[in-house]
Amino acid sequence: MMQTPVRNIAVIDIGKTNAKVIVYDLLKACEVDARSHRNAVTGTAPYPHFETDELFGFVLSALCELHKLHGIDAISVTTHGATVALLNDRGGLALPVLDYEHTGPDETASAYDVIRPSFAMTGSPRLSAGLNIGAQLFWQKERFPEAFASIGCVLPYPQYWGYLLTGNRAGEVTSWGCHSDLWSPRQRSFSPLVEALGLSDKMPPLRGADQQLGSILPEIAAKSGLPAGCPVYTGIHDSNASLLPHLWSRRQPFSVVSTGTWVIAMSVGGRSPTLDERRDTLINVNAFGEPVPSARFMGGRVFEVAAPAEDVVATDDDRAALLRDSLMLMPSVIGDTGPFQGVIGGWTDDEETLTPGMRLVGVSWYLALMTAVCLDLTAASGPVIVEGPFAENADYLSMLSAAVGRPLFKSTGSGTSAGAAGLVIGDVAPRVQVSRSIDPPENFDTLATYAEAWRHKAERIETTMPDLS
Repeated sequence: MMQTPVRNIAVIDIGKTNAKVIVYDLLKACEVDARSHRNAVTGTAPYPHFETDELFGFVLSALCELHKLHGIDAISVTTHGATVALLNDRGGLALPVLDYEHTGPDETASAYDVIRPSFAMTGSPRLSAGLNIGAQLFWQKERFPEAFASIGCVLPYPQYWGYLLTGNRAGEVTSWGCHSDLWSPRQRSFSPLVEALGLSDKMPPLRGADQQLGSILPEIAAKSGLPAGCPVYTGIHDSNASLLPHLWSRRQPFSVVSTGTWVIAMSVGGRSPTLDERRDTLINVNAFGEPVPSARFMGGRVFEVAAPAEDVVATDDDRAALLRDSLMLMPSVIGDTGPFQGVIGGWTDDEETLTPGMRLVGVSWYLALMTAVCLDLTAASGPVIVEGPFAENADYLSMLSAAVGRPLFKSTGSGTSAGAAGLVIGDVAPRVQVSRSIDPPENFDTLATYAEAWRHKAERIETTMPDLS
């Protein structure tokens, strides 16, 4: 805990598409300023990678500018998952930071699967490309043996940025527990894969996300203008940063649905389900080291592909037509992820008959019904809180309310920045309304009937799913 009062926290948020430095005001409990930088994968050799030197230059510039405007009292870090930094004995990168969408690890998939721990042990489903960190490391070891042999330390991505700021090395469980194959959530320890990769002595000590990693280095203070001794906290995986404010503020059981490119349903405090790896379920690990049954699908990508490209305002007539004729979009729009993998569905009637408004509503309802499937797969119970872009989609919220039949809430503000900033004081919940209730739709019963009919059709589709093991 901080020994002196703090107010403005700089949250370094490295997303897959954009990197941001945000000033979060703990007194106002909100973001007050931010700087953003496009985070494209621009490196090519020896494989597609993030140009971390360029990104760090942006971070230092943003810290300098924001400190002049607001004053920064502490720094917290949050990043996307499925990413590690491999340091050599000199403290530099032994290999560039791999883009997890690169398909290189698929080249060694068969050999990797021989040593990969079971889903029952790790809660990590087998994923393509580099979405399993273990698969990344195995491929790098096979393809770049000399560089791999020079590794002195393997750092999760949030802690890599903390290392650049402080010179101190640590690991943290939310990143290790993000479908990496490297962590056993129920044992709260590394899986046997770490030893199989020859990395047992390369893993840094674990720290809590809310512990101080250290103070900024003198050269960082000189470049950024931040005061000497400015503390940097260990940091956290971004989805778990979003989950944290609800863990602080809400009685269990409940579920959080994080929406964006990925829709991730995370169930907290319910019964322990039997998860099915074939259906894109997994066990995440929250900031307290606790297993969180989760399920996901690429909802944002579905919206990009299936919703009307032009700006459309749906009408009540559009909704009435879908309900009257039981017009439905069935799984899957994208068949390589989610609970109906290997299956491509479509509309139950000729989609040429759909108006743009009907298509918009139908896609929104499809996304809600797929979310409800994910919640069922994780044995969710209690209230459901929706975060991200879909929390502003009224049709999505109405159908989700009818499909789950439980209280529905939407997050207020950014859970990611609130959670990351709150690590500095241990909780931001008493200072901020984390979510607000959504009233059930007036036509709840009609939507519930539609949802039940969709569910019965989806169950028949489930029986046609190929065996992807």
